[in-house]
Amino acid sequence: MYIIVGLGNPGLKYQNTKHNVGFMAIDILSKKLNIKVDKIKFKALIGEGQYKGEKIILVKPQTFMNLSGESVQQIMSFYKVEHQNLFVLYDDIDIDVGKLRIRQKGSSGTHNGMKNIIYLLGYDDFPRFRIGVSKPPQYMDLASYVLSNFTSEETNILSDVLDNCSEACLYAIEKGLDKSMNKYNIK
Repeated sequence: MYIIVGLGNPGLKYQNTKHNVGFMAIDILSKKLNIKVDKIKFKALIGEGQYKGEKIILVKPQTFMNLSGESVQQIMSFYKVEHQNLFVLYDDIDIDVGKLRIRQKGSSGTHNGMKNIIYLLGYDDFPRFRIGVSKPPQYMDLASYVLSNFTSEETNILSDVLDNCSEACLYAIEKGLDKSMNKYNIK
């Protein structure tokens, strides 16, 4: 079983913001796997399905970003999956727009949603799929930046990286995380 969590903020106001690329990647996986993410459970919207004989649970926490760990902790406590079978997809300002970086484990960096997940789970040894959104311009604070929409130029670049992220998740399930990292990590 694999639990794939995309981080974001609920509501139309945040739908196309930089902070919601995790939700966007889950939406693409949802279409590819024909899994509706529409059940409310564990403070999240979830959907269940199958891929290559594995049960897949797609998750979009509805707690708002900074409390994402509340939802993830409940899911992990209920399903008791191995840490390496929890994939978390989220935005990263330290990576350029259009780039993807996959890691087996690590710190939260500056990401408050990841800080909350790691704090509440009590471990950080789970794969993360970091989707680049670039650094904010000097005149803009971080919160305003990640809650802003993508420019039209960034939106054109974004669709490819979101598709790559969804493919990287499926490839990791099928072939293993190391092979997915080798194939999809930015060079």
